[in-house]
Amino acid sequence: MSLQKDGRNFRPHSGNSFPVVSFVSAVAEALHREYDHPQGGIGKVVALTGANERTVRNWFEAKNGPGADYLIALCRHSDEVLVTILTLAGRATHARVTNLEQARRKLIEARALLVGLDLD
Repeated sequence: MSLQKDGRNFRPHSGNSFPVVSFVSAVAEALHREYDHPQGGIGKVVALTGANERTVRNWFEAKNGPGADYLIALCRHSDEVLVTILTLAGRATHARVTNLEQARRKLIEARALLVGLDLD
């Protein structure tokens, strides 16, 4: 009988697997696009997802990707992450619809600003 190895137990690598490296880096890039700002993007993502700060920092640094529950929370609050996941899943058409929704929201915001201006 052999001695058990100390540390983490890893699952064997068998069968088809999701391209982890591209997923992790793609989510990190999406997080940087949406949450890299002086007010503290990591803190904002921690508040939105309920994840540990170190965990979120690992997402930003592309060391790990978010698990399913956290990924759903990110998609709920981040259009960038949602579009990235849809694109990785081969659903670019749906990603374009999301981009149109973003554009619509920005136009509504711009209209509200223009209505608020006194141009006379």
